[in-house]
Amino acid sequence: MIYLDNSATTYPKPLAVQKSLQTSPMLFGANPGRGGYKMSTDTANEIYKVRSLIAEMFNAETEENVVFTSNCTHSLNLAIKGLAKTGGHAVTSCLEHNSVMRPLNKLCENGNFSYDVANVFSDENKTVASFESKIRSNTDFIVCTYASNVFGDILPVRKIGELAAKYNIPLIVDAAQAAGIIDIDIKRDNISCLCMPGHKGLYGPAGTGVLLLSDDCLPDTIIEGGTGSESTDFSQPIFLPDRFESGTQNTLGIIALGKGIEFVRRKKLSYIREHENELINIFYRYCIDADFIYVYNRFNSENFVPVLSFNLIGIPSEKTADILAENNIAVRGGFHCNISAHQYYKTELTGTVRVSVSAFNTKKDILYLTNCLNKIAKFKKV
Repeated sequence: MIYLDNSATTYPKPLAVQKSLQTSPMLFGANPGRGGYKMSTDTANEIYKVRSLIAEMFNAETEENVVFTSNCTHSLNLAIKGLAKTGGHAVTSCLEHNSVMRPLNKLCENGNFSYDVANVFSDENKTVASFESKIRSNTDFIVCTYASNVFGDILPVRKIGELAAKYNIPLIVDAAQAAGIIDIDIKRDNISCLCMPGHKGLYGPAGTGVLLLSDDCLPDTIIEGGTGSESTDFSQPIFLPDRFESGTQNTLGIIALGKGIEFVRRKKLSYIREHENELINIFYRYCIDADFIYVYNRFNSENFVPVLSFNLIGIPSEKTADILAENNIAVRGGFHCNISAHQYYKTELTGTVRVSVSAFNTKKDILYLTNCLNKIAKFKKV
């Protein structure tokens, strides 16, 4: 199979990740932080190693600021709902995934909360000005994606972070399409809550996510329960990471995530991004030369992550994806859980076919895809 749906989840996983999932149940099968016996403490130590890797990679103040979640959506819900106040307000962008828009919409449905949408432009300063124009006196936070999961646009997060700091407003960043590809520094970028999946650009398994908090940001809790600490107190612990890690963690997934992060560090972010950009640029050049394909942005490696959406003229996006699947190519057609971005790009009626690559894809994969698209066009007389 030619797998080109890496924006959904990366595949294949590095061999070390696969091996970890096989061996960890025997070596680290106990509950970390719930016992003083060797397997429990060994498991806790392995979890701590992964915290340390993440803290170092994204420049967190301490390892305790690394909170493990089940996915990026979980992280975003903890941050958004934990920072929202009654009578409050948020600012977001026009390119947000439903993992941002649905929590915001739920807060509005519950009453006495609102949000405004800032437009995104090719000019970074215009984008920042749009965000600034939406800020109110009761704005609780700004929340935005680092990069669009549909069209690949990179937002000027560092400048938005400076804006947030200017108004003393927390900044929540959805790094689902950026972590493991773009250099992110929560201190430099003034990010209060960095929300990440473990199973995409960090090459970990499904069921893993991270909420990385700055030292000056402590959202309220939306989930409470057993943490292995302060067990005689009915109140949720205030200290990190226990405040947000109620219940038994996905220990095996977290340990395997550490192997994925080690893979990224060995490969280096710069190499991974350069490799993926090269592949998408090859496909982009093919698309703009083909009179039967429509692409929706002018891809360049500076302003976009390696994701490209297109349509075959006259063929629905889901149909194109189905035909490619029949030819052993995995892409995603439709709306990608992000109607906001489709509305902004005016593809809300058609959706798009999305191609997204990983460190494991090759030029041969892209050539196979383009040959298949040529055959579809010829057969369908596009």
